[in-house]
Amino acid sequence: MYALPLLALPALASALFVPRVPVAYYDPNANGGSMLDSVGSSGLGEPLNIILSGLSSPAVLTDAGVLNYARAIGFSEECFGIHQGGPQTANLGDGNGYTDQLVELRQDYGSAGVGTCLESLVGGNHFRIWRQNGTEANSGALFFATSQEEDVTEHHTIVPDGYNIGRDLLAQAAVGTTSYGGVTYNTVANNVTGLLKPGVEGVNHNISTDGITTILTVTIQ
Repeated sequence: MYALPLLALPALASALFVPRVPVAYYDPNANGGSMLDSVGSSGLGEPLNIILSGLSSPAVLTDAGVLNYARAIGFSEECFGIHQGGPQTANLGDGNGYTDQLVELRQDYGSAGVGTCLESLVGGNHFRIWRQNGTEANSGALFFATSQEEDVTEHHTIVPDGYNIGRDLLAQAAVGTTSYGGVTYNTVANNVTGLLKPGVEGVNHNISTDGITTILTVTIQ
């Protein structure tokens, strides 16, 4: 039986270990994914129009970390934790295929405790989150499907131009210095094109998008 020389073992271990290279995100389209999520059997989806960069402070990218960050920029969990309708799914091209949203967060109108109950009544901004962490594209980035919706009498349908509006309002709330729960954040935003296709093709509610994705890089101070 042939045995590797002892001197060869460190080189072999080095060859087998490939460290993760920090990146902002990987383009889901490049590996069979999509920048539109899936709302069900219709084949339509909503745009993943904000990316929380994988170059952000690692603590922000955890489940608890992104919830605290969301509260710092005016969003929180759904009213009493009640969610109507099934979760949407997304394929981020990371090898995990289509996965359910991690959470859905709503505008809290200044009250992390009960403000989302008001959003459920009068409408406002909200977003769903997915994490890109599969073995084929492990950026750790969080992808948001963001949109502005109508009030309860309109059954929370998306307002005209609601995807672009929701993205812009969230980015405006995030940029600069914010804080919650004793944690202070600094957020820088930049817009990119080429990830989302502009127009209405494949988009739920037949609402056109401008093709812009906003990248948020968040640093804990």
